[in-house]
Amino acid sequence: MRLSTVILPVRRWHDGGRGEWLRAERLGFHAAYTYDHLSWRTFRDGPWFGAVPTLTAAAAVTERLRLGTLVTSPNFRHPVTLAKDLLTLDDVSGGRITLGIGAGGTGFDATVLGQEAWTPRERADRFAEFVPLLDRLLTEDSVTYEGSFYSAVEARGIPGCVQRPRLPFAVAATGPRGLRLAAEYGQAWVTTGDPKLFETGTPEQSREAIHGQIERLAKVCAEIGHEVPEKILLTGFTPDRDGPMRSVDAFVDFAGRHTELGIDEIVVHAPIPDSVFATDQRVFERIATEAPAQLRS
Repeated sequence: MRLSTVILPVRRWHDGGRGEWLRAERLGFHAAYTYDHLSWRTFRDGPWFGAVPTLTAAAAVTERLRLGTLVTSPNFRHPVTLAKDLLTLDDVSGGRITLGIGAGGTGFDATVLGQEAWTPRERADRFAEFVPLLDRLLTEDSVTYEGSFYSAVEARGIPGCVQRPRLPFAVAATGPRGLRLAAEYGQAWVTTGDPKLFETGTPEQSREAIHGQIERLAKVCAEIGHEVPEKILLTGFTPDRDGPMRSVDAFVDFAGRHTELGIDEIVVHAPIPDSVFATDQRVFERIATEAPAQLRS
């Protein structure tokens, strides 16, 4: 089981932001991700910086840490411009970038460009076009495409990614169409559990739901003849809430139960005081340095 972290882009780079990424590498995390939003929930009226510039800066000051988004979505992205940014990020980082990508939701990003929020059907339709086009843009030197939602005219992808044939996709999905995209294009699959269980469900029900998601993913992979991708759990959105982050023992129990389900990588949020991610800093660091060894034993 790999342990990674999410660093929300809420601090100025020279006032704590840079140190967060350096600390993640020092603590030995497998990867450090950030959200790719223009604003997010309770952080909307506070500082919030862009994902791509933040990851570029993080790539410049780290050496071993994998970096990426959890997750990018079509809400305000276009495959052509995103591909160019990703190709550059992969180059600057020396091949350490993972693209977490999902269909998007109905939050602030859904309407910030002045459009009406897309329906679930339209989000799924756009996602089904976005991912294959992005795959082509990152693996082919020149792409021309005319779709229902996105177009590309001789879009260049030279010299290509450092990682071959392209940087890995971690596809966030739970529905049938999204799981098929994860099976076909994903080197990893991302879940936050079942959102319907967050308020009123139990940890046991959540684990059962995740087990069902993994089974459905495996079934789709078998149908198309692909290996099951790596399975990533982004924590903080299951009925356990912040319980697993209250002590090393609590986290080891939580992680162990999810590893038994088949989860390969668990992602925890870096502490942000006075927020939903207000984990004690000392506990967070102990989890990072002590929990992986306990889980291996």
